[in-house]
This record gives sequence, structure tokens and C-alpha cells, in this order.
Amino acid sequence: MRRTILAVALALSVLPAWAQDRLTVLADWFINPDHAPIIIAQARGEFAARGLEVDLIAPADPAAPPRLVAAGEGDVAITYQPSLYQQVSEGLPVARIGTLVGSPLNALVALADGPIEALDDLSGRTVGYSVGGFEDALLGRMLASVGLDLDDVTLVNVNFALTPALLSGRVDAVIGAFRNFELTQIAIEGREGRAFFPEEHGVPSYEELIYIVRADRVDEPVFARFIEAVAAATTWAQAHPDEAEALFFEAQPDLDDRLNRQAFTDTLDKFAADPATLDGQAYRDFATFMTQAGLVEDLPDLSTYAIEVGVDD
Repeated sequence: MRRTILAVALALSVLPAWAQDRLTVLADWFINPDHAPIIIAQARGEFAARGLEVDLIAPADPAAPPRLVAAGEGDVAITYQPSLYQQVSEGLPVARIGTLVGSPLNALVALADGPIEALDDLSGRTVGYSVGGFEDALLGRMLASVGLDLDDVTLVNVNFALTPALLSGRVDAVIGAFRNFELTQIAIEGREGRAFFPEEHGVPSYEELIYIVRADRVDEPVFARFIEAVAAATTWAQAHPDEAEALFFEAQPDLDDRLNRQAFTDTLDKFAADPATLDGQAYRDFATFMTQAGLVEDLPDLSTYAIEVGVDD
């Protein structure tokens, strides 16, 4: 009996400080280099060291993850800061607990050898887009910075074929291009892109990708451990870029091509090294932009849908 008690005591002494918890993380899109901190945290054992088992799942419908998390059918969703305001305005009970990509990736892109050398060259031109609403608002604010408005351009819905539409000459520019992907796609086709960044043309800066959870779960310690793990992975990856790249593509061999290699490099410094930190004023400024653009109304207090989590919470 004594030996049995001793064996149990020894076994308990080597268990993690936390009980093992399983988290389902729903991605915003198919798995790609934008999700590198999660992949690297998994590969380096950062989750396991904190008593976590994390499943990263790509959605069949990119619009579904926030609603699934709100319904209790997932633990964490990756979404976009601009989308968060719309989700909350619609009454979805979700809240931001951390940042994945801390600056905009969205851009207006034209061909470097085309007719668009400056934003005011867009007057009378065609602009392709994928998703109406937010992209219209971005473009409208950017045009306003040079004395134009949406009536000065012709908008063309090209679905998600932004690069083909631009390369074929169907449109003169595209809004909604991700600067860490579309510019490389254009280069692979032997052309050069010219990007105009919203945050340099009248649009308040924002976080491209964030982590959200169901609002009534924000105080659960498991989420602080998750954020701490991706923070550790990000800090390591940014200090060891070559090793991080190798580790990422070892874990995701199906992504190992020129486009994703370059996307990894172009995105690495944009990951939030301190993902828990919340810039409340920046969030309020962007809420004002969303409201003025007519994309949301009746937003509640920021503290109800964007918080900081910490291991001591």
C-alpha cells in the first residue's frame, strides 16, 4: 500500500501545473502563414507546457466561426477587428481577448506599370472588390484623402479573383488585396504591384486578425494560457526567423511553395508579440470610423467586447 501511495504521489508531482484542457480554435480561412504563431506554438510544445490541447480547424464557411463560438460550438475564433464591431452590433455575444496580426494587411493594389501611380489617378477608373460594405468604406475614405469619392470610380465585383482581374486588365486596381499575398502572386506572374495602404490614406489603423471567445467566458483562465502560449511562440519566431520558417513548413508541408514562403516572411514581423495588450483608444477610433461609414450602430461600451487577459486573471 505504501508503495502504491508513493507511486501516485510521484506521478502527481510531474503533472503540469494546470489540468489538461482541450481548445478548438476556428480559423478565419484556410490554414496559411497568417496562422503561424498557432502552428509554431503547437510544434514547440508551448500549448502542451501550459496544459492545453489545441485543435486548429479551417472553416467550411469563413463567416461561420464567430457564430459558432457564440453558440458554444467552438472555443476561440480568429476574426477581423472590423468584423468584431459588426458582430457585436448584430448582438453576437463575443469579445476580443487577443491579437494575432496587429496591423492592417488590406491594401488597394494596382500594377506598377499601369495607369495608377497615385490615388487620384483612380478618377474614372475601375476598381475590383470581393466583399462589399467594409471594402467600400475603406476605399471611400482613401479616395476622400485625395478629394475623390466612390462616385468617381466604377466598382466591379470580381469575387475572390482579385489578382486575375487585375492582371487581365478587367480592372485598374483592386481593394481588399492582402499585401502579404497578392503582391507576391503578381510577382510570380512576372509583374509588379503597387500598393496603397489604408492607414496611410485616412483610415485609422486596425488589427487585421484577432482572437475572440464567447463574451461570458472571457474570465476562464484557459484563454490566458492560450494567449501566453502564442505570445511565447511569436517572440521565439521573430527572434529566430529561419528556424521558425523551417518549423512552420515542416508542420504544414502542403503549404510549402514560393507564395507561402514569401507570405511567411512578409507576415512574421506583423504578428503581435504581446497579443494580450489592447490599445483601447485605437479600438475606439476605429469604432468611430465604422459608425461614420454606416457599417454599425448602437455599439455598447468597448469593455464589453474587447478585453486584455493575463495569466493572473
